[in-house]
Amino acid sequence: QVQLVESGGGLVQAGGSLRLSCAASRSIFSFNTMGWYRQAPGKQRELVAMITWGGSTNYADSVKGRFTISRDTAKNTVYLQMNSLKPEDTAAYYCHTTGTYSAWGQGTQVTVSS
Repeated sequence: QVQLVESGGGLVQAGGSLRLSCAASRSIFSFNTMGWYRQAPGKQRELVAMITWGGSTNYADSVKGRFTISRDTAKNTVYLQMNSLKPEDTAAYYCHTTGTYSAWGQGTQVTVSS
């Protein structure tokens, strides 16, 4: 079993930045992947960014060049640095792990005003 605790969401103006954090209750090497998903009202949950056990990353086309996923293995934490935020980035953001210890975080709200 694993717990994921997200933080860092908030309200920001367009063009601004936020950094989301996802702290896991066990070593991040316990997971095949750790990633961030988002869900806007009335829309399906979608992948934003993902990092694999080996450190490879993958991004949605809509955030490439603006968002960066990274990890701190000592803190069992994954980060999502979000720059040049747009109103369309407004959503609830969820941390997700895959593998033996698959889990979802509780979500953190990101609101970008125009």
